Amino acid sequence: MYAREEAAGKMFRIVHYVNQFFGGLGGEDKAGTTAQVREGPVGPGRLLQQALGDRGEVVATVICGDDYVAENETEAGHAIDEALETFKPDLVVAGPAFDAGRYGLGCALMCRTAQARGIPAVTGMYPDNAAVITHRRELLAVPTGADATEMKAAVFAMAELGLKLAGGEELGPAAEEGYLPRGVRRLVLKDRVGYERALDMLLARVEGRRFASEVQVQQYEKVPPAPTIDDLSRAKIAIVVSTGIVPRGNPDSMVSAFSLESYRYSIEGVDALEVDDWESVHGGFNTRILNAQNPNYALPLPSLRRLEADGQIGRIYPYFFSTVGNGTAVGPAREIGRRIAEELTDAKVDGALEVAG
Repeated sequence: MYAREEAAGKMFRIVHYVNQFFGGLGGEDKAGTTAQVREGPVGPGRLLQQALGDRGEVVATVICGDDYVAENETEAGHAIDEALETFKPDLVVAGPAFDAGRYGLGCALMCRTAQARGIPAVTGMYPDNAAVITHRRELLAVPTGADATEMKAAVFAMAELGLKLAGGEELGPAAEEGYLPRGVRRLVLKDRVGYERALDMLLARVEGRRFASEVQVQQYEKVPPAPTIDDLSRAKIAIVVSTGIVPRGNPDSMVSAFSLESYRYSIEGVDALEVDDWESVHGGFNTRILNAQNPNYALPLPSLRRLEADGQIGRIYPYFFSTVGNGTAVGPAREIGRRIAEELTDAKVDGALEVAG
């Protein structure tokens, strides 16, 4: 751990992390770029420098491709660690990543590597980012919107929180300091017993007054159910799975977790999935039975073919869609569903059977 001088009047040294897009290297075509270091601020780092003013200096920027950091965590971590050894910062700032899952994982790796060295680190992410879900307890993250339209507000909030960390200040609760709750519970003394506080909250709720619960529960949007299908015997039904079923050998390199894509495979004329031809790449459960004996447990094609043959289902759509739900955040999952729904709507599919992993 680096010894720190007195915070008062000190110009803190900051190393900033960005992905290939915000680092000015390119888009998805450069997502495989290995970690590299530039001296001084780059891209949103210039806004970070503005937010820091004369309290800190962005001495270096680490740039890494989203695919590279997601697929080569060990190598990327070594490169990040070397940069930290070279520039010896007082603070690391990563992102903000907004709702970009792979970018979020890169920011999380940067923060975790810094913290392992005793260097405080702060990032900014959408609350449903895959990195927040995976590394919540390890991250000090400012909440952001889903996209970069909130860049300035996010960067300034990260700078203020980061300077507190660099100055050795003890942070208060998440609601007071403006960071995402990390699921850490601390014992504190209250001036009133629990049932009295609970009654106060109940009365406030009944009377329509504002109150803050002592136990925060994540709220998800309410999605109305789809209308029923009146006659299944005439319906065209599609199959969508989040069980990671792919042709054996995984030709599209589907990831086992934090998926941002779905893939379409033909089942035209196929009555059952054969173990020699299909497998599951899901990383959230044991796939031994699926991959060694019967992949149909994760995509019940034989049962559906029997319903089709008996006339209980009109017909099965000739392609199924496959993805992995393991660790995927709400935002990317919603986008995957939207793309699938577009094709099924164009193909006049009446309903979809979703098989969860």
